[in-house]
Amino acid sequence: MAIEIERRFLVEGEEWRKHINEFHQIRQGYFSTGIEDWVTRIRITNNDEALITIKKHQMHMINHEFEYQIPIKDAESIWSLMRYKISKKRFSLNIQSGSWVVDCFEDKNAPLIIAEVELDKANSALRTNEWCKQEITGIQKYSNASLAKLPFSNWSIEKINEK
Repeated sequence: MAIEIERRFLVEGEEWRKHINEFHQIRQGYFSTGIEDWVTRIRITNNDEALITIKKHQMHMINHEFEYQIPIKDAESIWSLMRYKISKKRFSLNIQSGSWVVDCFEDKNAPLIIAEVELDKANSALRTNEWCKQEITGIQKYSNASLAKLPFSNWSIEKINEK
């Protein structure tokens, strides 16, 4: 079974940019978004690669995740019919502890910036960077699926401040 172990952080400042390895343009559309069930999405990367992903939250920072490549033409057709979508630029970072990416959300989710680090084990030691301001691991409103349904620009002050 494919397991994903990740921690997520809100990002402040530009200091993370000095660690950029590469970047990709990503579009994601969601068939299902409920954390209680399987989250199912399509991801189009750089307009030339497409994956269908099914993901099930297990606990705190651990998810079951399965990804399968699909033809880009099929993905574009599906994308055009989807209601819940996000787009973002994903920057891979060259940092020693874990596999780090920073997602800069676009459109209705701008100016939200989230860092994610994938870990080998849930109890792996992690030294965060000064630009990782608030840990948001497990906070549902910041999941990509939730942002597709209720974009960051539509959040009320109460929603922004809720934990």
